[in-house]
Amino acid sequence: MSPVTYALLIANIAIFGLESALGDAVVQNFALWPVGAGFEPWQIVSSAFLHANLTHLGSNMFGLWMFGRQVEAALGSARFLLLYLLSVLTASAAQLAVCSALGELQPTLGASGGLFGVLAAFALLFPRQRIILLFPPIPMPARVFVLLYAAFELFSGVAGTQSGVAHFAHLGGLIGGGLLLWFWRSRGSLAAYN
Repeated sequence: MSPVTYALLIANIAIFGLESALGDAVVQNFALWPVGAGFEPWQIVSSAFLHANLTHLGSNMFGLWMFGRQVEAALGSARFLLLYLLSVLTASAAQLAVCSALGELQPTLGASGGLFGVLAAFALLFPRQRIILLFPPIPMPARVFVLLYAAFELFSGVAGTQSGVAHFAHLGGLIGGGLLLWFWRSRGSLAAYN
């Protein structure tokens, strides 16, 4: 049983329904806008429950379902929720910093920051567990998958490929989740898995 994972899935789907019904006003008020371009403090968290379209929602929720259940089972529900929320916060902080540095004025939305924190935790908790991608269908250990994914996100962010994707928010979530898990391990409060 993974109550927090399922609660996050339900919340994201329900909020997407509201977002679809209410239209642009939701994005205007609850997406993460750059400082000076509509930013409000609550957007740091609220933006993680909004999605651009069904594909965006589906890919994030599939990833959360795939990895969240196992991470929540290993950490417990309270720690899993803390990991997810901290990852959302570090993703938002990274995105705000990049938008400020580059002068970008576009809003950010999506659960990817939280998902990337969960991915970091998965790779640290289960480094040897095999993951098989849908495309290309190549099996690889979780730690290799996450390192390659992080390298791709960094390259894409620096090179400016895939316009409209918040690569640095993804990396911010990954770093936040990874650092929190490392902190818990350094205090001896987490067991190592394989």
